[in-house]
Amino acid sequence: MKKRKNEIIKLMPLGGVGEIGKNMNIVEVDDEIFIVDAGLMFPENEMLGIDIVIPDFTYLIQNGERVKAVFLTHGHEDHIGALSYLLRQIKVPVYGTRLTLALAKAKLKEQEYKGNVQFNEIHSNSIIEFDSVNVSFFKTNHSIPDSVGICIHTSEGTIVHTGDFKFDQAATDLYKPEIGKMAQIGEEGVLCLLSDSTEAEKPGYSISEGVISREMADAFYNASGRIIAACFASDLSRIQHVFDAAYESRRKVILLGKSSQRILDIALSLDYLRVHDEIIIPITEMSHYADDELVVLTTGIQGDFIEVLQKMAKQNYKHMNIKPGDTVLIAASTLIGNEVFVYKTIDMLYRAGANVLTKKNMVNNSSHGHHEELKFMINLMNPKYFVPIHGEFRMLKAHAKIAKECGLTDDSIFIVEKGDCLEWKNERLRFGGKVPSGNVLIDGSGVGDVGNIVLRDRRLLSQDGILIVVVTLNRVDKKITAGPEIISRGFVYVRESEELMVEATKLVKEIVEKNIGKETFDWASIKQDMRDQLYQFLFEKTKRRPMILPIIMEV
Repeated sequence: MKKRKNEIIKLMPLGGVGEIGKNMNIVEVDDEIFIVDAGLMFPENEMLGIDIVIPDFTYLIQNGERVKAVFLTHGHEDHIGALSYLLRQIKVPVYGTRLTLALAKAKLKEQEYKGNVQFNEIHSNSIIEFDSVNVSFFKTNHSIPDSVGICIHTSEGTIVHTGDFKFDQAATDLYKPEIGKMAQIGEEGVLCLLSDSTEAEKPGYSISEGVISREMADAFYNASGRIIAACFASDLSRIQHVFDAAYESRRKVILLGKSSQRILDIALSLDYLRVHDEIIIPITEMSHYADDELVVLTTGIQGDFIEVLQKMAKQNYKHMNIKPGDTVLIAASTLIGNEVFVYKTIDMLYRAGANVLTKKNMVNNSSHGHHEELKFMINLMNPKYFVPIHGEFRMLKAHAKIAKECGLTDDSIFIVEKGDCLEWKNERLRFGGKVPSGNVLIDGSGVGDVGNIVLRDRRLLSQDGILIVVVTLNRVDKKITAGPEIISRGFVYVRESEELMVEATKLVKEIVEKNIGKETFDWASIKQDMRDQLYQFLFEKTKRRPMILPIIMEV
């Protein structure tokens, strides 16, 4: 398949290793750079006020003229969500399957990307030719249709990126993996396998969607009132189960969730969701049907469908609210870090009179392969070298252990960090330095303008509040003409801490008078004295460390 011998082969993850989300891998062959996925990550709890997190594109910007293509494995946000930000920096063709490109285009529109993009639709039998390599694809089984693995064919062997995958023996046509093609790729020779590690810690096999489908049908059959089903908007396999169970139980479906409506609209228009005629009705027609004829499907991108359930339970959701007799079916795995929020919501739903079903198989099931499925992929591909990706460090370690069970040796397994460069040199793969990498924080329309210092300040404000000290001075007469006035927000309740505020005001006045009594003085030194002495005083009195902002005005 290859045209000429490749001199340089490098592999560099810019995201998706040591973390969940933000998936992005770079394959460099001779003078050409290829990108696999450009995903976002939702902020961690300590990233206060941050909307999303994307990879650092510095290396790609520095080598923009050598970047030849972006290949998208599937349409989930953690694989396509950073694409618009990448395309703002470099102009490069984007390759993906029909559904993936449709979702990517919608995401670019949502993120207000105005430029022109060369989108190239591929399918599992496509072969894309470049100067240094050929690129081919194979279907994988995931929770969204049109998912593919990427094969970059070099003269030294194929570099295989699996994307997200599992092996479900009951997968329908839209989700069937091409196991025969995977075996053929392995027989032809795989230089390096980059494989999904998300569920590498879980033994056995992932639960079949056939089991989930039966459980959901039973739940629908046994529910006597309205059913409110909640799941991720991008989990089209689970949404299909909801529509199938609704049809079998002769119920109508009402869709909620504007933020995720675009995903459902695209899937329906491209026939990736198979829905019987007239099963979907607008919420305005809800009153025309009995409770046991209705299913309300609430979906979301992150955990926002849980927020909708909470509003329903509090009786303040604009469209509908929970009432006794409702059955709430949570058909989504709990997001890491959101467990407390989910359990609190479930408690509120019970208080509102709902029967809450959190079926073990539905909540614990994953669209990523467990131990035995990961072994199967490794054995199919039979790689010379193995790089676990898509997972936190413990997941990568667990996947590396699985690879050893499959016969790979320590010197053929590489656990990489963001920015690590693996280089093929002298007939072996080895670490070859690092490239710039890290997190770029998106806050509103700001890209990368929020850093560690801003996050530190936000953390301080959230913990101990802020104290603003305002003083007006007459420099000529060396007198305080107004103030000091102290304004507290999030530090203490002023009415109950009058004595403390009086003492603090007195201290500020002494600091200012001492400074302006000198022959020469400047605003900076007065402000620093205020911060230092007030900080010490307030900590001794309250054991709190508010942010102190001195403001000096001159008349």
